[in-house]
Amino acid sequence: MESSKHAPHGDVTQVGTVTLTDDATGKTLKLPLLGGSTGPNVIDIRKLYAETGYFTYDPGFTSTAACDSAITYIDGDEGVLLHRGYAIADLAENCDFLEVCHLLLNGELPNPQQKADFERTITYHTMVHEQLAKFYSGFRRDAHPMAIMCGVVGALSAFYHDSTDIFDPVQRKIAAHRLIAKMPTMAAMAHKYTVGEPFMYPRNDLSYAENFLYMTFGTPCEDWKVDPVLSEAMDKIFILHADHEQNASTSTVRLAGSSHANPFACIASGIAALWGPAHGGANEAVLKMLEEIGSVERIPEFVRRAKDKNDSFRLMGFGHRVYKNYDPRAKIMRETCYQVLDRLGIQDEPHLAIAMELEKIALSDEYFIEKKLYPNVDFYSGIILKAMGFPTSMFTVLFALARTVGWISQWKEMIEDPAQKIGRPRQLFTGYAARPFVPLDKR
Repeated sequence: MESSKHAPHGDVTQVGTVTLTDDATGKTLKLPLLGGSTGPNVIDIRKLYAETGYFTYDPGFTSTAACDSAITYIDGDEGVLLHRGYAIADLAENCDFLEVCHLLLNGELPNPQQKADFERTITYHTMVHEQLAKFYSGFRRDAHPMAIMCGVVGALSAFYHDSTDIFDPVQRKIAAHRLIAKMPTMAAMAHKYTVGEPFMYPRNDLSYAENFLYMTFGTPCEDWKVDPVLSEAMDKIFILHADHEQNASTSTVRLAGSSHANPFACIASGIAALWGPAHGGANEAVLKMLEEIGSVERIPEFVRRAKDKNDSFRLMGFGHRVYKNYDPRAKIMRETCYQVLDRLGIQDEPHLAIAMELEKIALSDEYFIEKKLYPNVDFYSGIILKAMGFPTSMFTVLFALARTVGWISQWKEMIEDPAQKIGRPRQLFTGYAARPFVPLDKR
């Protein structure tokens, strides 16, 4: 294998070649080796089938780069998460969520005037079409909020025809702003519908996180005040879930978008993918695990079960399929978690007591340390959301709300990529080969 230095930031260039030898024929093929600004180089196999008649086989696409992107970079081994080059800790500690939204969408953090303009744009897009509110009454009252979100977000394309031309950069921008702005309103409405309370209209004098909490927990009966500690915690949760590179839901959005579907339909597809418990349902799974454990006294029993490879029980919220080190978002979320619990005066809630004891064990037990099973962002966010009063059915909805900016940024990047093609994965066929048809009377 030949190689050279990495390409400048933002460029994809050939940095070498990889020689592939077909042992059956002895033929060799040199494949380009491409490098980006950081991270592993990739072997360009676009001409592999034409040259060899072979496809590659990669279930889950875990070893395949389906695109090049300049938005988010993850190094799971080192516990690194960067958005447009900025460390997630720096963004969470120094920015609010809308600044991060501007960064993901536009590539740079806003200056003061750009920040003010962007905030104003999002604020004045938060209301939804009044007729859209009628969609909610078509769902059963016990419908899962994610089921409602799949339907309502997809329905946005029936209301905003002036922002569905994906080849018009102005319409792409308007669609992005609308999705970021309206998602908190629609998410809050999903919650209100399931609990039987009236919808609350957004207020232009509140911040993004404040507005969401107001619409979720406020009522027309009183002047509901947003606690600044809780709104700051909500803002941090949004930041820490804003984007996470080419995961299952993001790849779904890109794949749907590759067919030139409208952006609202693409985001609805991302919500559907996120709904799966193997993806967006992780923090909900943490709460279910705490309920299963039941009390602090039973923790040793479940820790022993977690260490037994023959036992089906797994501790949820520990370790991460991407981060082989400490989840860089978890430290921030841990601090936020304790701030929220302190603010709310929660000390004797049984599930939270179990969670804190599990955290203590995971950070001190040699088994967990050796296997790097540290508490992750889902562990702490689940505790925070429960403490704030969110039902577990809303946890994944909040994830979708925050991830919308990542999805729409990735979608926008894909549409603007001249190398973009419709997604068409291949397969290793294992069914019947061609066989003669058998008439009905002969079967």
